[in-house]
Amino acid sequence: MTTLSQSAIGPGAHVTLHYRMSAGDSEIVSTFAGTPATLQMGSGQLAPFLEQCLIGMLEGEQRSFSLRPEDAFGQRNQELLQRVTRDMLQQHSATGEQFAVGDVVEFEAPGGGRFAGVIRECSEDDAVFDFNHPLAGQAIDFEVRIIGVL
Repeated sequence: MTTLSQSAIGPGAHVTLHYRMSAGDSEIVSTFAGTPATLQMGSGQLAPFLEQCLIGMLEGEQRSFSLRPEDAFGQRNQELLQRVTRDMLQQHSATGEQFAVGDVVEFEAPGGGRFAGVIRECSEDDAVFDFNHPLAGQAIDFEVRIIGVL
């Protein structure tokens, strides 16, 4: 008689799962009503702190995690509120582009990367950008049901 053992999720594992992430009363993302997600651990498809929640889980297991802000997207950092001149903003945008409070604008980082900020204030001379992650400072609830592990 052959006995099949369940594999635990570890580094590099391929995992098929349903998951839900919410902050307070706001659901951010959920796959429970649709197609499950398949990802490879350590590939950057899921934030590292969420991957840590999955380590050791088994196929068929369902769990919920409540993460404090410092264990999720971090606390809000006032130093990430930056005033940017209108000239600099125009250098990083299409000709004639208009900006308003709440807009997300991408900037090129040194070395070729990109980062985004949300306009919090906007005047004729400058704009204040918030470069914090949109979920910074918020507790996160993360629910998962593991469907398969390879």
